[in-house]
Amino acid sequence: MTDSSPSKQIQPPPKGFWPIMRKLGPGLIISGSIVGSGELIATTTLGAEVGFVALWLIILSCGIKVVFQEELGRYVVSTGDTALQGLNRVPGPKWRVSWVVWCWWIMTIGVIIQGSGIVGGVGQTLHLFLPQINGTAWAMVAAITVMVLLFRGRYGTVEKICVGMVVSFTFVTIACAVLLGWTPYAPTAEDFLSGLRLSLPAGGIAVAFAAFGLTGVGAAELIMYPYWVLEKGYARFVGPRIEGSAWDARARGWIRVMQADVLMAMVVYTTATVAFYILGAAILGEMGTIPAGYEMISTLSNMYTATLGSGAFYLFLIGAFFVLYSTLFANVASNSRVITDFLHLLGVARIDTDSQLLFWRRVVIAGIPMLYVILYGWVAQPVIMVVIGGVVQACMLPVIGFSTIYLRYRHIDRSIRPSLTIDILLWSCSTVMLFMAVYYVVSVRKFKNSKKSLSEPI
Repeated sequence: MTDSSPSKQIQPPPKGFWPIMRKLGPGLIISGSIVGSGELIATTTLGAEVGFVALWLIILSCGIKVVFQEELGRYVVSTGDTALQGLNRVPGPKWRVSWVVWCWWIMTIGVIIQGSGIVGGVGQTLHLFLPQINGTAWAMVAAITVMVLLFRGRYGTVEKICVGMVVSFTFVTIACAVLLGWTPYAPTAEDFLSGLRLSLPAGGIAVAFAAFGLTGVGAAELIMYPYWVLEKGYARFVGPRIEGSAWDARARGWIRVMQADVLMAMVVYTTATVAFYILGAAILGEMGTIPAGYEMISTLSNMYTATLGSGAFYLFLIGAFFVLYSTLFANVASNSRVITDFLHLLGVARIDTDSQLLFWRRVVIAGIPMLYVILYGWVAQPVIMVVIGGVVQACMLPVIGFSTIYLRYRHIDRSIRPSLTIDILLWSCSTVMLFMAVYYVVSVRKFKNSKKSLSEPI
């Protein structure tokens, strides 16, 4: 979409720790998109409902999806395609676009419902700061500010805002988790051991499955990540495919940078996720309080006030605002890229120039936040809305997993294909995600049948 010659944009990959660190960024934008829904809401709610029992699931969820993030990043560096262009190559039924792209769109409807829960959480947080304005009105204010920031903001602006927010909330949350050890809610060694046993209570299976879909890199973020890889310039720096060792070396070098970006993000969001889960299980679980409805944020504040005292209430509100607003901001920014690409693939949006691309992105940036506010004002159940988004993402994970395997074998250049270890991880992790989806469906059916049998007269 640019007039610049591709050859002029080619750059050698950085070498050494600090030069590589300066080129990171896409993963931290995705971390900003993850934390509000997966960590602050779904993870803490799961901890409050089931205690420490699901700790193993949280750790598994953060680690298992990284290999797909890395491989989709490798694909876009190798081809210059977007993620949806890649999924559109997957064989099978097709109407304008591939069946996998339609699956993504169905998932995105659930993600929009999830985003409505996030904007509602921002509204609740600001309402507690200034009660004279109701939460829905504050949600509208948050949506408008996101629109204003993103209307003119390009990659650099998005990265700076997300990184600042990610650092802020991660520091505060880890501090609270550490200070938990000096309170009556301090977890024991037995609590942690119980969390590493592979078991789940049937009653918490919906929230557990939602947390599996949301924590770490969710299905939505797996598709969003390659767009930020492209905007950061990794594929552009490699240049068009040219036979020879120079292109191969550049591609492998920039893939190493992308891998460092993925690993850095994983460390950040895994640390924050485990900290949130421990706080939810130790404090909210012990109190017997489950975040819900208009009281979600005030209920979650107990995690901070119980460890730092009543004076920490406003500290929590500041942290919650950073967490939720960063998710709202990064979510809208990412969706503006992916949904615009979807409209282009459908033939709805004609995009031949940078100005046309910017126009359609702005259409999405204007529409999505307003839709969030309308849905939240109608439903006003942020936890349920986030859980819905998590469940549809978890169902989409096996589809993305096996689609990534297809792209790896058919469309990634042979000279930069992954190692045998990554191949084994791709197959095994895809199988685990499929098992989790099947297990969820079977468990829900059994749970519903057991409730039905209990309600029948003897």
